[in-house]
Formats: sequence, structure tokens, C-alpha cells
Amino acid sequence: MSSALAHIPAPKTHPLFGNTLDLLRDSYALHRHCSDTLGEVYRVHVMGRWRVAFASADAMEFILTDPERLFSNQKGWESLQALFPGGLMLRDFDDHRAHRRIMQAAFKKPAMDNYLAMMAPAMARIMADWPRGKPFDFYAAVKVLTLRLGANVFMGLATDNMATGRMNEAFMDEVAATVTLIQKPLPFTRRRRGLDARITLTDYFRQLIAQRRGKGGTDFFSQMCEATDDEGRHWTDQEIVDHFNFLMMAAHDTTASALTTLAEALALNPDWQDRLAREAQALGPLTPDTLGQMTATDRAFREALRLMPPVQIIPRYALRDFEWQGVRVPAGTPVSVQTALVHRNPDYWTNPDVFDPDRFSENRAEDRAHRYAWAPFGGGAHKCIGMHFSTMQAKAFVHALLPHVRITAPKGGAKRWKRMPIPQPKGGLTVQLTAR
Repeated sequence: MSSALAHIPAPKTHPLFGNTLDLLRDSYALHRHCSDTLGEVYRVHVMGRWRVAFASADAMEFILTDPERLFSNQKGWESLQALFPGGLMLRDFDDHRAHRRIMQAAFKKPAMDNYLAMMAPAMARIMADWPRGKPFDFYAAVKVLTLRLGANVFMGLATDNMATGRMNEAFMDEVAATVTLIQKPLPFTRRRRGLDARITLTDYFRQLIAQRRGKGGTDFFSQMCEATDDEGRHWTDQEIVDHFNFLMMAAHDTTASALTTLAEALALNPDWQDRLAREAQALGPLTPDTLGQMTATDRAFREALRLMPPVQIIPRYALRDFEWQGVRVPAGTPVSVQTALVHRNPDYWTNPDVFDPDRFSENRAEDRAHRYAWAPFGGGAHKCIGMHFSTMQAKAFVHALLPHVRITAPKGGAKRWKRMPIPQPKGGLTVQLTAR
């Protein structure tokens, strides 16, 4: 395969590890260097294989919309196969569409309105226990928050259910195992811990299926135990396990990352924090109607997603030969689009490294420079099914917290972010909450 890709430029590689160590150290720096020095199409050698990267909004649109069905999601996300098999993101074409149709029920307006009614008071109760007047790790706290909320609204579990603590640890081990230098499940490795975590979660979900099936529950998990496909077939226990293993990870991990980015930005930009606090204070109770009035919060969250998209790199796998702007790529090649690079491309964004939510205002609308200039939720048939849920959670977070407290960062924000597989501040994000 390397000879078939020899015409595509590549950076220097380590004789044993290729570019894998660079990717694990700082994926953004690696791809920033490559795009600056090699152009918008280049290849990197990661996890034992050459992979072709595309760093333009045009290429993102071509690959993610995939009108010719050239690209496989399932084979693209090879690193997730052992840990999240059967998840919605790891399905292709007609199979994906059939499963997405059933999963979509969880994100229609009646369900979303119900989630908000459950989530807003629960969020306020949980955050009331966060420390006041002393430093704590925001990322750790918000990760527990989003998982407890997700388990509550999707699975019908009480927010104080002890199972969420065990689930949080298991999901952390699963996600950490997706991008690691040692891919074999040797004892004491991340990969081994991740696979053990999957066994733990599988056992838990199977027990829950036995408890919920046939009981007529109204939560989404119970409904999936009774759901049927287009042919009237009920999902198997394994299909339910696979979907919820992936859904619960995605529903809390990516939102926790995005809220941490937002909290850091607001701590470092107190004028914007005060603006959002005033907006939330003026609303009164949070309802589906008042959500739409949180325009400043919407801009701030969109800007957080631009600066630190929860999925920095979106992989695919070429099923057939294709050509992009004169560059030939053979079938069987892993490819990727570089969301994080496009989100900071000065062709689309003014001062792209600066937190500036008003770039999303109607009079500036920098995100409309290209329909894929801003794509934190991906695009095409695989566009994130929970994108509106994530935004709703962010608005509920701002509404519940900022009218009452001010967020400061005693250490000046995170010193470094670990961007892969899902961004998180290395060593956590130290914040302090003080009463307004």
C-alpha cells in the first residue's frame, strides 16, 4: 500500500512507530505541521498503517456526504471495533439507516421536551453539591454530571444510582483503550482494561434488559427492549447492548468535553460569562420555548465546539478507488477529515485561535463561509444523532449555574489538552465557583 500512496506527501516518520507517537503526544500539532508544510492532502503513518488526511472544508463535504458511497464508517473506525461493535457510528449504508430510524425516536421533539423537564431540575440539584469557594477539577465533575443525566433521561435511572459511578469508570477505560500504542490486549495494558470494561458494561446492560423487557417502561432503554425494525423483528439483547454501550459513551463523554471547553473559555473571558449569566437570569424557568431565546449561549457553545471539537479527526475507509483534486487514492486506504484544522482555517475564520462567539452572529456569520467550515457534529448520513441534545444540555448547564455563581480559573486554565480520542484537559481543569 505504501508504494500506491508514494505520490502523496508525508512527514518524517519514526522507523518503528511512524507518526503514532506524535499523534498520541499532540494530534493537532502533528496535523497542523503536515497541512502547513505538505498541503491539504497528505499521509501519516499511524498504528502501523498509512492513512491519507484531508484538511479542507471541500474535502470534508465530499467525504462526509459521500454521494457515491465510496467510504465505509465501519472500517474507518477500526480502533473502535473491539470495544464498541454494533454501535450506530460503526454501521454502513442501509444497515445504518435502519438502525438510525429506530434510534431517532430518542431525539424527536416530544422526547427532547421530556428530557428538558427532567434534566433542568436534576442538573441544578447535582451542581448544588459542587464546591463553593475552593478549587476543584471541573472536568471530573462535569463528566459525572453528564453521565448521571444521560442515565436518567435515556435509561430511567435515578441520578443518585450507584451504577453510574461504575459505568463512568468503565467508559473511561473503554475510551482510553481506543487510541493506545499497544493494541494487543496484554495484561495490565489500556487495551486489556478497555475490553474488561466492555464485559462489565455488557453484563450490566443485559441485567437491565431482563428487568425492563415486557414491563412497559417509558424510558428509551425500555422502549428499545420492545422496538421492532422494518420487518417487525425485535432487536436482540446483543443489539441493545451494543447500541447503549455506544450511545451512553457518546451522550456523556463528548458533551463533558465540550462543556469543559466552554467553562474554561468563560473563566478566561469574564465579559462573556457575565453576558451569559444575564441572559439566563432574564429567562425565568427553562422551557422548550425559552431555550430558543438563549442566543448568546448558543453562540458561545458553538464557539467552544469550533475551538475544541469533541471529535477532532473523522476517519473513513475507501471502498473503491477515488480521486480528489487530482490526487489518486486506491481502494483499501484509510482516510480522514481534519475537523480541528478546518475549524481554525483563516480562510473561513477571523483570528481563528481567539474565543469570539459573535463570529456566529447574523451580521458576521463566519460559519456560513462554507457549509463545512463548522462541522463539530460531522455531516451526511452519519451526522451526530444527538447534536440537539448536546446543545440543550449546554443551555441547561448555563441556565442552572451562571446566574448563581462565577467561574474562575485559579491556575489560568488547562496547561495542555489531550486531544485524542476525545479532548480532555491533561491533569484536569481547576476552577473555583464563587457566589455572584
